[in-house]
Amino acid sequence: MLSLDGRLSPTMPSLASNYADMNGGPQMRAALQQNQLHHRHMWIITGPAGCGKSSVAEYLAKELSIPYIEGDDYHTAAAKQKMGRGIPLDDVDRWDWLIKLREAAVARLSPSASSAVKDHTGVVVTCSALRRRYRDVIRVAAYEHHNVAVHFVYLRADEELLMKRVLSRQGHYMKSAMVHSQMEVLEEPDGNEQTMDVLEVDCSPALSQVQKNVVAKVRETLADDV
Repeated sequence: MLSLDGRLSPTMPSLASNYADMNGGPQMRAALQQNQLHHRHMWIITGPAGCGKSSVAEYLAKELSIPYIEGDDYHTAAAKQKMGRGIPLDDVDRWDWLIKLREAAVARLSPSASSAVKDHTGVVVTCSALRRRYRDVIRVAAYEHHNVAVHFVYLRADEELLMKRVLSRQGHYMKSAMVHSQMEVLEEPDGNEQTMDVLEVDCSPALSQVQKNVVAKVRETLADDV
């Protein structure tokens, strides 16, 4: 299990069973209505290398007029070098990165009183979030901040397409061999996750169409928010 700081803990209750209430269950919705508050939304654009996370995230952030955080910027130089050599990251490499990324996203939603940055109703973040436990680290944000709603936009594609896209990129540290390793560890969101907080979008069409499809799904979700 994960503790509230995103680390392993044997005592934390099931995140999957309790998160739904925190992230928009009846009690939380009633509380938000009573206090005339709305959720602040974290849109986590996920998927393996080559699925178009950055391009989709930039487009979504522009459409919603909210900040965009590039998850790759929060990897250490050592982690980037490791991936550049075709060596997959392990959980030790990812853990602090995920926590740092989560905290950065929350900070963009609620800057400190001394910050010149204004509050935002949402933030878009790129993060591969390949495994369920990685997504659970990000979900902790909704436990610590009850008016924050976390959503994962999963860009789905097959390995062949992703490989072609990565091979066409110039100067990126992520090599084509990493696509296969990421597909091997990928845990696609199951039905429970999709009911809870995951929007799945097929990323095989042209990028412009994928971007529009993502925006449409996000706007549908926002329309349902109280």
